[in-house]
Amino acid sequence: MIIDAHHHLWRPGRGDYGWMTGAPDILRRDYMPADMEPLLKRFGVAKTIVVQAAPTRAETDFLLQLAAETDFIAGVVGWLDMESEDFAAQLASYSRKPKFVGLRPMLQDLDDDAWILRPAVLRSLEQIAESGIAFDFLTFPRHLDHVATALEKVPGLRAVIDHISKPPIAAGQLDPWRDGIARVAAFEGVHCKISGMITEADPAHWRVSDIEPFVQHVANCFGPDRLMFGSDWPVCRLAGEYGDVLAAAMLALPQHMRGDPRIFATNAQRFYRI
Repeated sequence: MIIDAHHHLWRPGRGDYGWMTGAPDILRRDYMPADMEPLLKRFGVAKTIVVQAAPTRAETDFLLQLAAETDFIAGVVGWLDMESEDFAAQLASYSRKPKFVGLRPMLQDLDDDAWILRPAVLRSLEQIAESGIAFDFLTFPRHLDHVATALEKVPGLRAVIDHISKPPIAAGQLDPWRDGIARVAAFEGVHCKISGMITEADPAHWRVSDIEPFVQHVANCFGPDRLMFGSDWPVCRLAGEYGDVLAAAMLALPQHMRGDPRIFATNAQRFYRI
């Protein structure tokens, strides 16, 4: 059994995907459960976690509605306003909704790289930690020191780094990402998604060998109990199809971890409590 711990579904006509302005045509179309289901059946993926792609509560509600109608969606990582005065009430309300399993602010898109350390945001992180809801960090390497500081301030947070923090794979630059990801991995409860990598490589000419040193590093830092596979579909289609992503993730891992059921199923099941 495989669990895909990170993918998206969207309907651009909803109008809150600001990042789609100027995006390639392959992304600027509807991607709904019926589009994904044949791929999951082909590659033996039993369940998925769908992750927000717009910073609105409307997006969270949209995904929760899809999840209610779709058997293969086991959980939704949504968005709530972490600077809102009524965040605690929002969190309590959504925590009671079926299949709501996590939250993700889109840190990579914010002007303030240290946004996660704002007092209101830290208070919300503390409430998330108390609730037991999972938290996804969507970051670039420049954010990792701020993430580590946040983890120091909120030690009970159950967190995961999306897309191995998007290092510059196309340029082959391991540093300073290498030290930043190691610092974050030192926090015992933090996980890492092996996802979003082929789109950080050269989209037209990437090879598994380009990705391998980055995956090997997170494998050494996090170990097989804190890694999980994610397809990042349909964003991955900028550089490859579903099978390409799955094969690349398996082949880039150290040989003894390839196909490890913890990485490809049970860690996601445990982390998101599905």
